[in-house]
Amino acid sequence: MPAQPQTAVVTGAAGGIGRALATRLASEGVRVVVNDLDAEALTELAGQIGAHAVPGDAASAEGAAALVGAARAELGQIDVWFGNAGVDVGQGLAATDESWALAQEVNVMAHVRAARLLVPGWVERGGGRYVVTASAAGLLTMLGSPVYSVTKHGAVAFAEWLSATYRHRGVVVQAICPQGVQTAMLDRSGPLQELLSHDAALTPDTVADRAWEALGHEEFLVLPHPEVAGYYAARATQTDRWLSGMNRLQQRLEDQIRQPGAEG
Repeated sequence: MPAQPQTAVVTGAAGGIGRALATRLASEGVRVVVNDLDAEALTELAGQIGAHAVPGDAASAEGAAALVGAARAELGQIDVWFGNAGVDVGQGLAATDESWALAQEVNVMAHVRAARLLVPGWVERGGGRYVVTASAAGLLTMLGSPVYSVTKHGAVAFAEWLSATYRHRGVVVQAICPQGVQTAMLDRSGPLQELLSHDAALTPDTVADRAWEALGHEEFLVLPHPEVAGYYAARATQTDRWLSGMNRLQQRLEDQIRQPGAEG
């Protein structure tokens, strides 16, 4: 069983899953650096859990470099990187180019930029762990949200590539892929909220518990909703049947939206 990490960085830590991850890590004695664009909420969290706050944009090349540098200065070495920051922007084919560009930067390129800075050092020392907070949308899809679906697929695909390329060099890569989680993102999902909560909307603390357990093994997929494994298998082996089922769900959503008083 892998040794417990001594240090960790969590991006997108001011709220939701990131806040729960940082809190759980700190409670287990891990020295934590937290990052988010919301400097005020981040500083408050850091004070509460004894973490070191580095506010800023972890998605940009400059922000990623600044965060990695500050984390190394504070921690000495980074055992685990939780690339947790993510955005859900734009709906349907009407999503703007700006929404697509923002999601690509935050949901995909943030991982690429962090990995460029982290992996060579991990290879040199023979160990390190990169944990991506993706989504079940990155294994399946999210109706109504092509931007989120495509970029979360990209996040999972990049994590797969990292694992395939570097696992023999001691680099462990994992992807956390929950469905509905009780966060502001779920609250904003409108008619999708019922669908995302079909297998129960978990608390961020529950997702953090699963993530902590995953640090004790090296399995790639971390599925807080175990049902996702079956959906993922069906998508791969019965693709047209799976797509037909998803289209039926889409039709149900459209019916809900057309009903008087429905959200959306």
